[in-house]
Amino acid sequence: MFYRENGQYKTSYRADQQIFPIAQDRWAILLLIAAAFTVVPLVGSDYMFRAIFIPFLIMSLAALGVNILVGYCGQISLGSGAFMAVGAYAAFNFFVRIPGMPLLLALVLGGLCSSAFGILFGLPSLRVKGLYLAVATLAAQFFSDWMFLRIKWFTNDAPSGSVSVSGLQVFGMPIESPISKYLLCLSILVVLALVAKNLVRGAVGREWMAIRDMDVAAAVIGIRPMYAKLSAFAVSSFIVGIAGALWGFVYLGAWEPAAFSVDLSFKMLFMVIIGGMGSIMGSFFGAGFIVVLPIFLNQFLPLLGSAVGVEISTAGISHAELIIFGALIVWFLIVEPHGLAKLWALSKQKLRLWPFPH
Repeated sequence: MFYRENGQYKTSYRADQQIFPIAQDRWAILLLIAAAFTVVPLVGSDYMFRAIFIPFLIMSLAALGVNILVGYCGQISLGSGAFMAVGAYAAFNFFVRIPGMPLLLALVLGGLCSSAFGILFGLPSLRVKGLYLAVATLAAQFFSDWMFLRIKWFTNDAPSGSVSVSGLQVFGMPIESPISKYLLCLSILVVLALVAKNLVRGAVGREWMAIRDMDVAAAVIGIRPMYAKLSAFAVSSFIVGIAGALWGFVYLGAWEPAAFSVDLSFKMLFMVIIGGMGSIMGSFFGAGFIVVLPIFLNQFLPLLGSAVGVEISTAGISHAELIIFGALIVWFLIVEPHGLAKLWALSKQKLRLWPFPH
């Protein structure tokens, strides 16, 4: 009975088009964000920040960028790992080569470089679509792997190809403890999620969705396919590039090109499929699922094996993780193609009508 909008009258178009038109949703999100900023730093342990919270925030940001391209614009991409790598290495070069470079500015510049890289490899989308576009974007992955392995300038002439960063600061405050890293990632995620939500609700987002649904009809009514597709690649690559820079700077600290392999690209695509394509909320659901499931399996499978008298090795756990991922992806594609976000929306709809039958 508490999830009803009875008495919530909209007296203007602006009020009717709010991000959260129902007051309960609006207050719930505000409370969730406030708890994330205030309560979680007080109760979370260092292990939870390093193993769960920080990876979840960064992968949510990456899934958000991939969802703009795949879910909202309908352009299948398997090169998201390459866009993350470009963002990470570009931010690294700006940070170490320019004295006094602020961390936030380095992250933004890394995102812009990733955006330019995404536009370059998004040009095939003007001619091909579907599986052919996926193969074309996969070429970006292989090209970035070769580029960062062979061109030593990108790794600051490091002989091993591994790079590292230290002395991170934001407005004079050191970013060294797990809590400070968590708050940095959370702040960036909240800002970019708000920007992405407003983009997909605006004219640009409607153009993306028109191209996704039927590009020929969209061109007939005056939408420019070139502008819509390349803008989706640019925005998506920018967000994914910042996520890649945070992955290297904040989560890893030191990394090599293998940290942004094609496996990461597939994992981000899986996050979008499981969470829900064309849904901002689905990006968070998918990231949470991908981050938490391996930790859960690492704890649960050994207990299950000991209960039935079977010893499960670490390799067996990793294989079981891949099997479960594959099975879940097939299940979601068959049973609920719109992912966890659709299930969440259906549950809210039923709650609005409870206790009356639907």
